[in-house]
Order: sequence, then structure tokens, then C-alpha cells
Amino acid sequence: MSEHETSQCGCDHETPSMSRRALLQRAAAIGAGATLATQGLATKYAFASGAYHGDVVVVLSLRGGFDGLNAFVPTADPHYGASRPTVAIPEKTLLHLDSNFGMHPALEPLYKYWKNGSLGVVNAVGMSQPNRSHFAAMGEIERAAPGSTIRSGWLDRVLGLRSTGGAYRGVQVGANRPPVSFGGGNPELSILSVDSFLLSKSSTAADRNAWRAALMGMNADAPSLMAAPARMAVSAVNTAADLQRAGYRPKATAAYPHTELGNAMKDVARLIKSNVGLQVACVDFGDWDMHSGMGKVGSGWLRSQLSQLAHTLDAFASDLGSAMGRVTVITLSEFGRRVRENGSGGTDHGHGQAVMLLGGGVRGGHVYGRWPGLADGDLVDGDLAVTTDYRNVLAELLQKRCGAGSLSTVFPDLAPQAVGAFKART
Repeated sequence: MSEHETSQCGCDHETPSMSRRALLQRAAAIGAGATLATQGLATKYAFASGAYHGDVVVVLSLRGGFDGLNAFVPTADPHYGASRPTVAIPEKTLLHLDSNFGMHPALEPLYKYWKNGSLGVVNAVGMSQPNRSHFAAMGEIERAAPGSTIRSGWLDRVLGLRSTGGAYRGVQVGANRPPVSFGGGNPELSILSVDSFLLSKSSTAADRNAWRAALMGMNADAPSLMAAPARMAVSAVNTAADLQRAGYRPKATAAYPHTELGNAMKDVARLIKSNVGLQVACVDFGDWDMHSGMGKVGSGWLRSQLSQLAHTLDAFASDLGSAMGRVTVITLSEFGRRVRENGSGGTDHGHGQAVMLLGGGVRGGHVYGRWPGLADGDLVDGDLAVTTDYRNVLAELLQKRCGAGSLSTVFPDLAPQAVGAFKART
């Protein structure tokens, strides 16, 4: 929980309980620091990469409720400024997107990607029904199976469609617990960082070999439920040890902020460039719950958050260079913010949100989604209406960029509708 959330918000920020599967995997990963340091990088990486040829999907969760209205301002809607007399972003300060929208100036490092067609926005996105509880809404977003009894996460179900992939095919980076989207029967990793992913007191090859022999011996006759996480952990820590020895130096043009977000995204780039078989990466960026003290266009909480986000994504794209052609970054939040500002210089929990898309497969330079309007009669209980089900954005990403076929088991009861935000992968 952030300082802002602690001091200014009485919202629910519950921590999801860890599943038994995740607990077993975590224990195995911690106890499996024993890996074969003598195995070569090329052998492990070739095994890990498998036969997956789709995009690496990076899901960047903007936790707390992202105010898309002040990030991508509806300049053509006369009700925007009237609803936000003190926190609205003046049109003259905005970066021009099209005749209807402008971008907050703090996002300026991303403007070149808008111009070159690799950054796009989908507006008025979300769930069909409003849910203003942080915990419940993010849980629903990450399960992506409304109205069903399914309790696994959508990313776990996506990875379950593929028979190939090694220990690093699905990784949460920068946090020590997996997101709800990874919940389910398929193994994924959750690491604070590449360099910290090791077993305490196992810094030598001899120590790691001893731990490996012990762990594999204990699980030699174990059922697959127990043995598979152990094998995955052995492979994961083994690869991490080699990555740590190799070190990592981003491109000189990649100026990552020295923040948790910057460090996490740098590690994601490191994993992508190391060809460890990464298919999905999840990163959290919190502190968006701006009930008060949002600030003005030139300073304050929102500007600081947007600036960090923009500089981090710019560094990430610069670091990957041409490899961004096979990477898609998508931002998701549990909900947007209310249209009208409150009496504390902030905005409360809302409904419709804005989603950012960055990557070589994005049909950028365009704001997607039907704009519902901000007149009182167009709102849903004071909130921006949702005109694009967020699952349609995810479905199009998976089918056009990741080689997915039918998504009936990933998004049950969804009849996908085209958004138009992605190029078909060739």
C-alpha cells in the first residue's frame, strides 16, 4: 500500500490469499536453488523457448484505478472541463492525438511512438457491470470469466492452451506473489528480480548441485502435482544463476527510472533479450487511487505517476529496439475514475477506463472504441460508460499477435468483437 493510499484512502486494498498450488510452487522455487550451474545457457534456452512464435505479452497493471480521462483528454467533449473545474488538463497544454483527444504532457516521452504508429489507446474500456471495490474489481478483471464458476485466471488459461514452454513462459516480475490472472493449474513464476532469484546460502556451484540432488531425490517418485513444480523450480533457478553471472547492461539509450517499476521492466526486457522462453510477463504499478490531491497539469501526484510510466515504457522500448516487433505491452486497471471531481481535488472510483497498447504489432496513432459522451444522460451512475468489453481487446491481441485460435475456454460466453487495434502477425 502506498503512502497516498494509507493516508488518504479508506478503500479496500485486501491482499488475495495464495492458492495451495502457488504456495507449493513458491516453496519449491525457494528450496530449489540447487541447480546445475555447469549446464550451458544455449542448452537451457533452446529447451525453454519451445515452439511458441507469438508476441511476448507484457501486462502492466495500473493498480488503484487509472484516471484515463486526465491521461487521454476528450477535448471535443464540452462536459469534460465543466465536470472538473480544478483538475481538468487545459487543452493548450495537451499533446495532440486527433480531433477528439489530447494526451497529458507528462506522457511526452511516448509521443514519438504515437507518431510512428506503435502506440495506441482504447477508450471507454472495462467490465459490463460497474464494480468499485479495488480487490473485487481487479479479481474480476484478472479472472475474466463473469457469470461463471471459473476461478482460474485468464493468463493461466491462455498458457494452458499451449503444450510448449519452459519455466519462464509466464512470470510476474517485481512482486513476491502471483496475480489472480496466473491462478490455476499451470505453473508460473513470481520473482522480485532476476538478480535476487536464488536460494540463500547457495552461491556456489557445489551448493546448488547439492540442493538440486536433494530436491530431485525427494521428488523422484512423487506424483506430477508435486514433482512438476520442483522440476520447474530447478530449471528456473538454474537459468537465473546463469543470467546473474552474465549480468545485464541495457542499451545506452534506455534510461530506466531507478524505481520499482523501472527495475521490473528492465528485468522483463532482460528476460526477453535472453531468449529464456518468456511468453507472458506481469508487472504491477500501483498508487493510482487519487481521491485527493491529484495536482495540476504541471505538478502533483498524477503528473508524477504519468511521468514515471512514460519514461519507463520509453526506456523499455528503447532497450528492446527491433525486438519490440514481437512484444506487446497492454495496461489494465481495475476501473477508471468518476467524471466529476470531488471536493478534495481528486476523483473517486469510477467505471470506464483507458487502455494503452505499445508494440510493433499495434495499429497505433489511433484512439479506439466508441466514445459514449460525458453528458449526465450518457453516464452510468456518474461514471464514464463502457462501450468496449476489455476482453475483446485481449481476445484480439491473443488471436492476431499470439496465434490463438478459439478462445472459448479462455473467455467463456464471450462472442469476440473486433476492436481493430492490432495487426495480424505474419
